[in-house]
Amino acid sequence: MYFTFIFYIRFVIWSEKMKKIQPLKKDNDFQEVFKKGKSIANRQFVIYVLKQEDQPYARVGLSVSKKLGNAVMRNRIKRCIREAIRHYENRFLIGIDCVIIARKPTSELNYWEIAKSLKHILGKGHLLKKDKGDAR
Repeated sequence: MYFTFIFYIRFVIWSEKMKKIQPLKKDNDFQEVFKKGKSIANRQFVIYVLKQEDQPYARVGLSVSKKLGNAVMRNRIKRCIREAIRHYENRFLIGIDCVIIARKPTSELNYWEIAKSLKHILGKGHLLKKDKGDAR
């Protein structure tokens, strides 16, 4: 009985910490989002969004082209995008698949500019829930 109780507590704690945003990894999933999803764009990003009604979480995939720079630059851009998405995780809508494509001007931006641009485009695509502190 004691063992079962500990297992139950660990399971509850793990399920509460389960992230709302999961990575989109498989090529088939990317292709489905490109073909069936709708696109939203600004100068720094293009986002493809596909609604998946039966998903209890959101999946986000990143695409950063070799045209943006060497591996160090591409990885820096991906880290900045992931951190900005993590920052908005509690406001992100569930039940969607999303692919974020970074454009050329992104390589010249710092983290704060990337986060601001990403928030703008996510808001433009209605992918973020309204926050009490938002003016919009």
